[in-house]
Amino acid sequence: MDTVVQLSKKLRSGKIDAVELTERILADIAACDDQTIFISVFKDRALAEAKAARRRLKAEKPLSLLDGVPTGWKDLFDIEGRVTTAASVVLKSNPPAAKDAKLVASGKAAGMVAIGALNMTEFAYSGIGLNPHYGTPRNPNDMKTHRSPGGSSSASGVVVAKRLLPVAIGTDTGGSIRIPASFNGVVGYKSSTGHYPMDGVFPLSRTLDTLGPLAQTVEDCVLVDAVLRGLAKPKIKSASPKGQVFVVPDNIMFDGIEPAVAANFESALKRISKAGGKIIHKKFPMFEAILDLIKTRGNVLGAEALHLHSARVNGSDSARMDQRVVKRIKLADHMSAVDFVEVLLRRQQLIAECDALIGDAIVACPTTPHVAMPIAPLEADMEEFFRVNAKTLRNTMLGNFLDWCGLAIPSGTDGNSMPTSFLLSAQHGRDAHILGQGLTLETSIRG
Repeated sequence: MDTVVQLSKKLRSGKIDAVELTERILADIAACDDQTIFISVFKDRALAEAKAARRRLKAEKPLSLLDGVPTGWKDLFDIEGRVTTAASVVLKSNPPAAKDAKLVASGKAAGMVAIGALNMTEFAYSGIGLNPHYGTPRNPNDMKTHRSPGGSSSASGVVVAKRLLPVAIGTDTGGSIRIPASFNGVVGYKSSTGHYPMDGVFPLSRTLDTLGPLAQTVEDCVLVDAVLRGLAKPKIKSASPKGQVFVVPDNIMFDGIEPAVAANFESALKRISKAGGKIIHKKFPMFEAILDLIKTRGNVLGAEALHLHSARVNGSDSARMDQRVVKRIKLADHMSAVDFVEVLLRRQQLIAECDALIGDAIVACPTTPHVAMPIAPLEADMEEFFRVNAKTLRNTMLGNFLDWCGLAIPSGTDGNSMPTSFLLSAQHGRDAHILGQGLTLETSIRG
């Protein structure tokens, strides 16, 4: 599968026909060795959209640079006429969506072809990606051992890594775009909160939820971002790293890190320095403060998830849900109204403190402290699942709490050919800044 940028050029030049491309993708999906990737495939809609794209492209009147480009949507986005299941069986009896989610509608208005709804962790509540209802997508980097695809946008990472689709649109509340990007070896862009409209997206935390693409390159993510926001072409350009400060945290984010992850991170950091980036190390005291706050008071994600799912986890639906998800949601049972307000107030204080600490700098750290792990031990032992899940989410979750935007870029592999990943993060609203640096530094980070 070509990249988004390559497909865009070939479709507009006539080297690829939109309908033939869509038909080939649908055939590849039907013949795929992993049938857990899609919750549903929109065959009729995809072919109709591809035929419309073909007519426009032949008339040299494309709706956008992505007219005819196939796209997958995480199963949290409303698709007109389809029940949004959030990869759960308890929502299957809900009425179909009356209209597309606002971002899906933006994609359609740009001529993007919606191929299907992608599998995920039930209700998006885990960084591992297990799903007992629809199956757990297989990480394609290890065909012998079933390893984690990352979560919660599990299939969004897998479908790009397997080259079935050039781009998938996921959600990120505590790492759900960046972790699948890390584990599968693709690029994942977590936007700032409010960057994209959330209308028609099944929520997990209305405070923390964000959206973004997973693709093969940073350039792909930049193009998709521009088109989904209604721009004729990307305004973001490659930015010189000369003089740009990259802050590496001295605490928390490297605890328990695997040797290959650390080695690949340090190698990438040296290449960034050679390219002109200024590397500094700083202690982030707010990291410990966040972890202590969550331990003593709870977290906003847990409270909002419990508010949304209280009737389900405390009623008959609970027995039909992933018990790991049920247990995680119920962890917020102990939070009081005072706790919740205190967490929200303290969060704003910690964001302000962190913004003052980093200023215009970009925070650099490993996306995850380890590579994708075998899932068998996690399925067999819930306590082991909770331990590994917490560690998997740790680095990315801190960024969500601090309202950062983030860009995960592959940084190499370990001795078993499993991908490692490098995370660039910045203050809320500095999306163009990290994407511009990502365009320049992607080659250096990949090594």
